[in-house]
Amino acid sequence: MGTLGLLFSGCGIFSDKAASPAAAAENAGTVAEGAKGKKILVAFFSRKGDNYEVGYIEKGNTHILADMIAEELPGADVFEIKTVKEYAADYRACTEEAKAEKEQDARPQLATKIPNFQDYDIVFLGYPIWWSDLPMPVYTFMESYDWQGKTVIPFCTSAGDVMTGLEDRVIPRYAKGAQVKLPGLGLSGKRVQQETESVRPQVKTWLNELRNMGVL
Repeated sequence: MGTLGLLFSGCGIFSDKAASPAAAAENAGTVAEGAKGKKILVAFFSRKGDNYEVGYIEKGNTHILADMIAEELPGADVFEIKTVKEYAADYRACTEEAKAEKEQDARPQLATKIPNFQDYDIVFLGYPIWWSDLPMPVYTFMESYDWQGKTVIPFCTSAGDVMTGLEDRVIPRYAKGAQVKLPGLGLSGKRVQQETESVRPQVKTWLNELRNMGVL
C-alpha cells in the first residue's frame, strides 16, 4: 500500500490524520497495480481534531476507513485530499466554516496534486458527509482531473451506516467522464473510529461483492 484530510451528517461533522503533502505527492508518483492489472487509487478527504460523537481524534474516521480499504487491495495507492488552509480544530467553528463554503459553493485550494492521475483505472473516493453534502474540497478534487474512462467507487462516513444518494447524482456531474460503480460503502464514523476491527469484515464483504461484479 503506497501513501500518496469533517463529518457533517444531519448535525454531525468530520474527521482525520494524514501524511505530509510532500510525502503524499511523492508517493503518488508510482502507480500501483491491483487485481487484474488494474491501477487502483484510494483518495479521501478527512479531518482530525474535535469531531461529532467521538470527541478529539488524531486520525479521522474517513482516513481510517480509507486505510482499511487499501489494506485489502494489494498495491493500491492512498492519497489524502488536503486543503492549503486547514479547517478549525474546534468542532463548532469547523461546522460554521463548512456551512459557509457550502452556501458559497466554494472550491477550497488543495495543497497537493497527483501528477500521474491519468495512469489510474479505478479510484475509490472517500469523504465524510457535511451538511448533507460532500465537503467542498472534494468538489475541488473532482474538478481538478480528467476522469474520462475511469471507474469511481465511493465510500463515506456519517452518522449512520448508509450512503447518501449523492454518489450517483453528484459524482458523475463533477468527475466528468467517470463511471460510478455501486454499491458504495457508507459506515458510521463512530463505529469506524471506536469499533474498527468489527467494521473490517463489512469492508471485506463489500470488496468481495465488487470483485464478484467484475469491477475489481
